[in-house]
Amino acid sequence: MSTGEEALQLSYEPKTDSALDKYHKEHAYSITNSESFWAEQANRLIDWKTPFDPTQVLSGGFEHGDIAWFEGGKLNVCENALDRHVQSDRANDVALIWEGDEPSESRSFTYKELLHKTSQITNAFASQGVKKGDVVTIYMPMIPEIAMTMLACARMGAIHSVVFGGFSAEALAQRIVAANSKYVVTADYGKRGSKTIQLKQIVDDAVYNKLPSIVEADPNLEGVGDLAKKVLVWEHAYNSKKRTSDDDDQKPTTYQIKSKDVRMDPLVASQRPYNVAATMDAEDPLFILYTSGSTGKPKGLVHTTGGYSVYATFTTKVSFDLSKDDIFACVADAGWITGHTYVVYGPLLNGGTTFLFESTPTYPDAGRYWDMISRHKITQFYTAPTAIRSLMRYGDDHPKKYDLSSLKILGTVGEPINPEAWKWYYQVVGKSRCTVVDTYWQTETGGHIITNIPGVTPMKPGSCTLPMYGIDPVVLDSTTGAIIEWKKGTAISGVLAIRKPWPGIARTCLGDHERYKTVYTKLYPGYYFTGDAVMKDSDGFHWITGRVDDVINVSGHRIGTAEIESALVAHPAVAQAAAVGKPHPIKGQGIAAFAMLEIKYMQEHNIETDPAAEAVLIKELKNQVRTEIGAFASLDLLVISSSLPMTRSGKIMRRILRKIVCDEVDSIGDTSTLSDPSVVDVIIAKVAKATK
Repeated sequence: MSTGEEALQLSYEPKTDSALDKYHKEHAYSITNSESFWAEQANRLIDWKTPFDPTQVLSGGFEHGDIAWFEGGKLNVCENALDRHVQSDRANDVALIWEGDEPSESRSFTYKELLHKTSQITNAFASQGVKKGDVVTIYMPMIPEIAMTMLACARMGAIHSVVFGGFSAEALAQRIVAANSKYVVTADYGKRGSKTIQLKQIVDDAVYNKLPSIVEADPNLEGVGDLAKKVLVWEHAYNSKKRTSDDDDQKPTTYQIKSKDVRMDPLVASQRPYNVAATMDAEDPLFILYTSGSTGKPKGLVHTTGGYSVYATFTTKVSFDLSKDDIFACVADAGWITGHTYVVYGPLLNGGTTFLFESTPTYPDAGRYWDMISRHKITQFYTAPTAIRSLMRYGDDHPKKYDLSSLKILGTVGEPINPEAWKWYYQVVGKSRCTVVDTYWQTETGGHIITNIPGVTPMKPGSCTLPMYGIDPVVLDSTTGAIIEWKKGTAISGVLAIRKPWPGIARTCLGDHERYKTVYTKLYPGYYFTGDAVMKDSDGFHWITGRVDDVINVSGHRIGTAEIESALVAHPAVAQAAAVGKPHPIKGQGIAAFAMLEIKYMQEHNIETDPAAEAVLIKELKNQVRTEIGAFASLDLLVISSSLPMTRSGKIMRRILRKIVCDEVDSIGDTSTLSDPSVVDVIIAKVAKATK
């Protein structure tokens, strides 16, 4: 990972001292006067049905996990996201643009149209017995109706639990049971890169069928079919040309209707497009969202109405310099927190135009993102480093084909971005004129907590830079929990924690508050513990070096997996990399790494067909890591593969790689979220061959 002087040389778009000085002053005010600062933002950004108590802006703290913001305040998030814009001058402005799996598939909705459709869905829910406080499980593709369904839940005071459409029936059943959810909303199918995902069949397996594989582990799941009262089904093609007449309302052809099923499209169409939004308390739950990629029982994080809406609105505006004329494209799935905050709630609460994307970055070819930006004149584009590195493999020709002049800001999310990918994104996609916003945050935080700010913060490739206003990060000694004091001109390393609560923080783990405290607030009393290791450089900029449980301890040397991966990706052959720890009889832990190569490099060097060429490259890559980091970071195992175990959203499942190198292949667990589960067997075979 590039730091220090090298990083400073890569600092693009230098800012004036006055802009950065102003940031430091405003940030200091937001920390020392935290309650006043957030009260100002809440009153400026949100319309309250009943004002909150100005003397009780924040109560509680980390010790007991009893944090509450804006007590006494009453509001409705959907009303803030839709109604107030309709009542102003935004009624006929476009609120939402959707592009389907095929580039030719597109639909758009004005604020007025979106309000009418959301009100109809709210009324449809009420007709089926959904009430304020009920949990509605949403298992849908990225079609416009997913955003409307979420907003309808918020409108009536139901709590939505969006489950990513790549999860298996077992995982879905677990979440239905954990949330005591009586209503499941799904679609007949979804489309991803021309592939059809049979979502309704997966729901049927979860709700109607017994699931012996998980009932054995959790007997409560045997009753999941009895728990869910209704399965409300959207039909993917209902609003397309494939629906030829009103008669089609009576004869669906894409799935078999079962006893609990209700067809949403005709039901919604029959409803009045008017609904009075429910009045919600600031601390009423808005949604439940499960953390992804962890082992063991998933954590259902609960976010509340007032604090989350303030923080989503504020961070979307600040991080992306969002204006009402912008077209904001976050290409995350709504099944993750990024889709909640920066696809649905943040842009709409700000009165902007949000963009929903159903397909993949490489369908029908690797120019899909850039073609989409050109056609829709997208101004802010927000994606994951994994997607950027994947597209880099195809070279510069694809982005150069398209007019990307509408772009103002590029964003990255989900993991640290290595400097090489950052530079490609900045130079090739952004034409060296767009700010690259490197955002650090988590499901638990609700929104960005450390990020550079356009027009304010100098950019350092690979660094998420400085904290968001109102966020007070500290670097702690991982052993003692003491604050490691930073002085300008020096660099420090430790674990990252936050000293003060902020409005967007999740309030609890569903049904297990003790787990919430154990994971986030007990290990380092008085702080929220992020679980991440961090380096704060000589300028005070933050570099996330990986999860604490992704820090490999080699003979007493703590090495961040992100640092190893960045060193590998710095080689021109490597498009993506993943590093994990493996048991070592002498060093305690050794380093196992996996490299996915650039397509052009593989072809030109015959890597797949010439074992000698592969051996030469492996030696080069091992030397690259030793050179970049040091001899103590020598790789014990390096596997070259044409692919890595990645989810459909592009996240590398490192836990699977860890299981393989630890010879625990019998306990790899659920692989249904992978875009290509067969790659697991390929990697198992490669590791076995390499370790003979």
